[in-house]
Amino acid sequence: MTDHDDIRIVGACEHNLKDVSLRIPKNKITVFTGVSGSGKSSIVFDTLAVEARRQLYGTFNWFIRNQLPKYQRPHVAAIENLTTPVVVDQKPVGGNARSTVGTMTDIYSVIRVLFSRHATPSHPPFMFSFNAPQGMCPACEGLGQQRQADADRMVDRTRSLDEGAILLPNHKVGSLDWQQYANSGHFDTAKKLGDYTESEWHMLLHGSGGKVTVRTANSSSSLSYEGLVDRFVRTNLNRDLSSLGERKRAALEQFIQLGECTACGGARLNPEALAATIDGRTIVDWSRMEVSELITVLDAIDDPVATPIARSVRTSLERIASIGLGYLSLDRATSSLSGGEAQRLKMVRHLSSSLTGMTFIFDEPSTGLHPADVGRLNDLLRALRDKGNTVVVVEHDPDVMEIADHVVDVGPGAGVHGGEIVFAGPYEALRESGTRTGTALRRGGSLKDTFRTPTGKLPVDNVSLHNLKDVSVSFPTGVLTAVTGVAGAGKSSLVAEAFVQAYPGTIFVDQSAITASSRSTPASYLDVMDPIRKLFTKASGAPAGLFSFNSAGACEECKGRGELVTELAYMDPVRMHCESCDGRRFKPEVLAHRLRGKTIADVLELTAEDAVQFFTEPEIAGRLAGLLDVGLAYISLGQALSTLSGGERQRLKLAGQLAGSSNIYVLDEPTTGLHLSDVDTIVALMNRLVDRGNTVIVIEHNLDIVRQADWVVDLGPGGGKHGGQVVFTGTPRELLSANGSATGEHLRRYLEG
Repeated sequence: MTDHDDIRIVGACEHNLKDVSLRIPKNKITVFTGVSGSGKSSIVFDTLAVEARRQLYGTFNWFIRNQLPKYQRPHVAAIENLTTPVVVDQKPVGGNARSTVGTMTDIYSVIRVLFSRHATPSHPPFMFSFNAPQGMCPACEGLGQQRQADADRMVDRTRSLDEGAILLPNHKVGSLDWQQYANSGHFDTAKKLGDYTESEWHMLLHGSGGKVTVRTANSSSSLSYEGLVDRFVRTNLNRDLSSLGERKRAALEQFIQLGECTACGGARLNPEALAATIDGRTIVDWSRMEVSELITVLDAIDDPVATPIARSVRTSLERIASIGLGYLSLDRATSSLSGGEAQRLKMVRHLSSSLTGMTFIFDEPSTGLHPADVGRLNDLLRALRDKGNTVVVVEHDPDVMEIADHVVDVGPGAGVHGGEIVFAGPYEALRESGTRTGTALRRGGSLKDTFRTPTGKLPVDNVSLHNLKDVSVSFPTGVLTAVTGVAGAGKSSLVAEAFVQAYPGTIFVDQSAITASSRSTPASYLDVMDPIRKLFTKASGAPAGLFSFNSAGACEECKGRGELVTELAYMDPVRMHCESCDGRRFKPEVLAHRLRGKTIADVLELTAEDAVQFFTEPEIAGRLAGLLDVGLAYISLGQALSTLSGGERQRLKLAGQLAGSSNIYVLDEPTTGLHLSDVDTIVALMNRLVDRGNTVIVIEHNLDIVRQADWVVDLGPGGGKHGGQVVFTGTPRELLSANGSATGEHLRRYLEG
């Protein structure tokens, strides 16, 4: 084997990597594994992928390079023998409310051409586009839904204006927004809203006309009166809320309800487009079918012009079905896709490529997959390799590791305790190694000896949401329940939607991304920065703003970023360590103040584990203890959230919810991004929650979680229209002998070793 048969990385020091050097064999499947935070992503994505993209973009002319993302050269001595990269990650596919599976994969565009050629009556392709003015429903502008203000949620009719009857943000008693109604002269501010006359009620919600004087401590101004609902619609419903931060958006969305467009019935298209059919079906009928069902419909098309187009659509749909997503429909919103579904859909566009010699890089592609579906994923990875490509996968699933030609184990621990290559070689040798991965692979599993006795039940009755078929099921209280089933079986529909809606006080930790700025840190996310700054203020007498790198305390040179970024037009940006503050973000005078011997910069550099020992204040230590509970003891309080892996960010969300007031927790695949050896940490956390009197329901595929649950609700038997039924409820021991349960079958195999 020559040097050119390998991709060679020398001296990688990105993030926590400790001068790492390694070889990745070309035209092979290489799996990177290791505990969460060990440095896998730093090698694969932040070093290999970034440098490959950077060098590829450097081959383009200046104009094109200026349109492409800019990448700084990673901290690495050398990378040799790179090939063109294709990065398929778990980042949300993006898109707005108009983005669907059909538009994302470009399949809907081809179907529009097919309808323009073969439907009766025929129209140009853009007439079948809900994103084009010629085709969209004029009432909802192609969205299929209309957002409406929910007036009943905006006010509390049992209160008066003086008592804070308006529940909208920024409408507290005495505020400027509150004054627009209290000072209008239209209302008795001491009168409860429930006693308003019809005309008063209309004036409050929809009235207009006249001027209202509002006052601050230093000034006053005159504003035109506008009803509460009308003003909310104008300022919020007529703009894209996705541009707002997560908390602000959530605060507003509780006053908004979505309803199906009454003009098009949710079809998104105008009447002319909906009048065109092929064999009695409209393009909307096609879009609403499951992929597997639509394949059959395409087979029936027999026309010299339409058949070649239909064949092209069918081929694309078959690729979607081949990776276990045949239960999706083309009208499915991309925003509703899980990380695993989105990543597998991204794969589809590469399956038909004739290009070879590429490097495909995947980020935990088994995420969201039932053990029964992982085999299909492995077939895809092998197919890409066998076409002459290099396949690099970051993965925790043993079934994916097993098909690797080469495995790289990163560790030994996480954060500062990781960043080294602890093993490189074949899977069989990894199993026999002494690394945490090797030890975990050899470890067997068994069922619990005893299962907790439920203290009650939480019923969800007659649910027909999405593919659920009139499902009724009771979730036991006071125990740990695992909800299982193949992808598309209806787990999220039942638990994340129906159950959470039925029990609104539930603490729900999902897989949605954390919306945060480049300056966000674990400390700011957990809301401990304000109390920390108050402690420094109390100890020093200096104002609290001085202890913020986003405010008065920020280093004047780098503006509190710790580094200087120079944009060079079409060239890569240059990032330099800030010499003025030595990367610590604060002015020198800020670091003169200390709390128990530490500066604010010292405190932000503490790991969660050390910070819990440093802070004796329950308000701070209690919130930080959650980081230890979810296995994030190694992250520092001031670490940028952008440097955390997907699994770390989800566990950070979980840590932030542990102090919630509800006694019902719903967790959506909490083992995402977790190493095999870390699963016990999550199980221990869930057991502690239950032992404190809480009810914990977890949507999970990980059999280590399932075997340690007290109760299992298994959905299926398949995905999409072949699912949506409860196929089993009972203990994990009873699941072993259940007929027709894919989960039961794989649990038996797992326990047998």
